Amino acid sequence: MADVIWKIEKGHGPLAATAIHDGHAMREELVPYLALDDAGRLREEDPFTGLWATMAPTYVVGLRSRFETDLNRPRDKAVYRVPEDAWGLHVWKEALPDHVAARSLAEYDAFYSALEELYGEMARQYGAFVVYDLHSYNHRRAGPEGPTADAEGNPQVNIGTGTMQHRDRFAGVIERFKADLAGYDFPGGRLDVRENVKFFGGNHPRWAHERFPRAACVVAIEFKKFFMDEWTGEPDMPLVEAIGQALAATAPGVLAELEQVRRGG
Repeated sequence: MADVIWKIEKGHGPLAATAIHDGHAMREELVPYLALDDAGRLREEDPFTGLWATMAPTYVVGLRSRFETDLNRPRDKAVYRVPEDAWGLHVWKEALPDHVAARSLAEYDAFYSALEELYGEMARQYGAFVVYDLHSYNHRRAGPEGPTADAEGNPQVNIGTGTMQHRDRFAGVIERFKADLAGYDFPGGRLDVRENVKFFGGNHPRWAHERFPRAACVVAIEFKKFFMDEWTGEPDMPLVEAIGQALAATAPGVLAELEQVRRGG
C-alpha cells in the first residue's frame, strides 16, 4: 500500500487550493541513494505554498519532496532519473533501482486517485469549482550574488491557464482573479501579475481539465521567489504573509464570477 504523502483538509464551497510541491521530507529508503543535499532540494521546492493554501476552505498540501515523486509531472517523468529531469542536478548517487522507483510511483497513483475523489465530489456538489494551484519559482539561478532573471520574462506572479480546454467558459473567473490580485495593496507596490508568460500549468491542472473539462477551473499560480532568499531558504515573513492575504482577498470576486458560470450550467 502506498504511503500517504499528502494532506487533504475538506471544507465547504467550490474553492480549493493545492500546494503539491510544499513538502521537503523524503522516505527513509531513498536517503542512502541521495546525492543532492537538503539545500539543493529546498531550492527547487515550493516552501510556504502550504501556508498560502490554507486561505481556501478545502486545501491539499504535499508532505514529501518533489524529488521523491513529482506530483505535477506526467507519470513517466514523476520520478527524476537523470539530471536532465531535474534542472541538471545530480539527484542520486547511482541509478535508482526500479523497485524503489515503483514505490514512489505507487504514491503518485494514490495521490491522483484521492484527487479524483475530491474533485469528483466538488463537481457533483457544485457543478463547477476553482482550484488555486500554488507554486513558486527561482529567479536567481546564476548564484546568490548573480543577477536576477529579466523581469519582462519573469513576472512576480505568473498565471498559467494553458491546460484549460474551456478557458472561455471560465474567462470571467480568471480575469477577475488577475485584476483583484494585481489591484491588491501589496507592500512595496502592486504585484506584477501576467498570464502564460513563463509557465502554462503542469500535469495537475492538465489532468484535472481533462478529467473534469467543464467543472474544473484549475489556475496554476507561480510566485517568483521575491519573498525569500532562494539560496539560503530564508523567508521574508511579512511578504510571505502578505501573499497569503492577497490570495484570500481574491476569493470573494472569484466566487462571485464562478456563481455566474454555475448558473449558466
